[in-house]
Amino acid sequence: METTKNTTIVNEKPILIQRSFELPVTEVWKAWTEPESFKKWWGPKEYTCPECRIDFKEGGKLFACMKDKKDGKMTWSTGIYREIIPYKKIVVTDSFSDRDGNIISAAQAGMPGNFPEESLITVEFEEHYGKTNLTLKHEGLPAELHDDCRTGWNSSLDKIEKMQIIP
Repeated sequence: METTKNTTIVNEKPILIQRSFELPVTEVWKAWTEPESFKKWWGPKEYTCPECRIDFKEGGKLFACMKDKKDGKMTWSTGIYREIIPYKKIVVTDSFSDRDGNIISAAQAGMPGNFPEESLITVEFEEHYGKTNLTLKHEGLPAELHDDCRTGWNSSLDKIEKMQIIP
């Protein structure tokens, strides 16, 4: 294990996802940086995002909730923005939290697996002829949940392509 900037990285294979969106980078950026846009896509297809607060600055806080459409279970998460390069890159920590934003263990959140207190999400954006190429890397996830987390991320990202961000 290595530790960087108060984030413990488990030396497991990170999730790496590359996607292309038929949207300009400004619109995909909004999906990640504006609470109302974020709420439209956060969580796999069987989830909604009823609450999201974003203090979008380095050192600022991300706080969001995923709600299961089937049983109504709410899973809260929080993170701290570590690096922001406008329209190019976002690095944010990711932790389970209670409804007040206090970090809790994965077990307290009802999750299986040996999650660290914090994982790290890096999202890179590249505009190419009006389309956006996105690369997402999520480090520090338990190996036994790697495939489930990858499926969850892809299901969430599917929603970005379908959403209408422009007011």
